Amino acid sequence: MSDLRDRPQPHPRARRLALAAAALAAVTLAACSRPADTDGEARASRIQPVAKISLKVQKVAPGSRTGEQVYQGTCAGCHGAGALGSPKTGDAAAWGPRIAQGFDTLTKHAIEGIRQMPPRGGGADLTDTEVRRAVAYLANSGGAKFAEPPVTK
Repeated sequence: MSDLRDRPQPHPRARRLALAAAALAAVTLAACSRPADTDGEARASRIQPVAKISLKVQKVAPGSRTGEQVYQGTCAGCHGAGALGSPKTGDAAAWGPRIAQGFDTLTKHAIEGIRQMPPRGGGADLTDTEVRRAVAYLANSGGAKFAEPPVTK
């Protein structure tokens, strides 16, 4: 019997901490035992996504894109940043030697591909005329005076 009396007593702070933990556990368990929400509409509004994305696909008739549209959709990815050694848009020094080769040579290289540039710049759906328009647009940004083939309706 003396063993029980000589036993060290827990610190009062430890008792309070244990009591607070027990109260927190009781509140948590009580919250979990709430009946399910039967209002489906209210539940659906609470679980809606934070944001929605809607994409609009614009169908363009083959051959009707302008040089700028082709550039923005296909060429800008590389020529805008000068990726893989491609001449940057508007860089007259880089475009000068290429412009000197002539419009037909530039167009041939763009259609067939050259060095690391794939045929048609990777835009397999581009017509030859659309590639010509893009070449004129891109070369003109570097100082050329090429006439962009007109878009026929």
